[in-house]
Amino acid sequence: MKIIVTENFTLEPDQVERLKSLGEVFFLKDKASSKEESLKRLSDADILCAESEPIEDVMYELKDKFISFPFVGVGWIDLKKLSENNVRVANAPGCNKMAVSEWILGMMIILSRKLLKYIDIEETKESDFMEAMPGLAGKKVTILGKGNIGLRVGKICEAFDMTVTYFKRGDNLIESTNNADFIVNCLAKNTETEGMIKKEFFEKLKRNSFFISITDTIIYDVDALINELESGHLAGAAIDPAGVGIFDVKSEIYQKLKRHPKIIVTPHIAFHTDMTTRVANDIMIDNVEAWVKGKPQNILN
Repeated sequence: MKIIVTENFTLEPDQVERLKSLGEVFFLKDKASSKEESLKRLSDADILCAESEPIEDVMYELKDKFISFPFVGVGWIDLKKLSENNVRVANAPGCNKMAVSEWILGMMIILSRKLLKYIDIEETKESDFMEAMPGLAGKKVTILGKGNIGLRVGKICEAFDMTVTYFKRGDNLIESTNNADFIVNCLAKNTETEGMIKKEFFEKLKRNSFFISITDTIIYDVDALINELESGHLAGAAIDPAGVGIFDVKSEIYQKLKRHPKIIVTPHIAFHTDMTTRVANDIMIDNVEAWVKGKPQNILN
């Protein structure tokens, strides 16, 4: 098997050795100067370990390949079109669950304890001592989605003595969330969830509750969220918009969220830790090993 690694994944030495045990491995050290050069580089590979950027422009012209990605989200890929060229794809489910759950819990604490207001404060007023300061213990959190991230967030919330419930497929969305102090949106982007969270959802949430989301903004109505924050109905929100490019602070949706004083927004970095990199690369190599042994895993098409 000829295995091409399309860019530097910061692979650990043991990961490099694992790959080399599975076939003839070639590491591309630089980016192709053109689409033609990229195709020439990749055309004779059996297996590609790839990030999105190096192959996005050429993947639909590849044939008879197995591609293993070190990430979760593949909504940008036409899987049916790849299947027509006998190109099979695997991703790395759960690779980001530790990092994203840390981000979510961090935001829950920052929002509820109003830490942005009080960190490095130099003066206090009497009203500060009278201000309601909700902690996490004893509060109810409803998690939208019971996948890798949702389950981990729920486990951590239980350790904080919170009451945890989940919204799952088939449940009534409004009834599942209208009594929650925190709503955590972990829904995967698909045809069922696009546009699922509408104006009525935000209007029916508990007064002074918090909305936290790490999914694509196509799933929920951003304007409806902002309206309920401005009206004082919701206490705050924290958003890591998955539909935005990683570290893209220029996008329209990022700038729109950033302008609102009750929203904490980060540029699609909730997943970004050293542990995510390690686990994602391990799963990417696990997928290659399973493919070579004729027992494919995490196949998407």
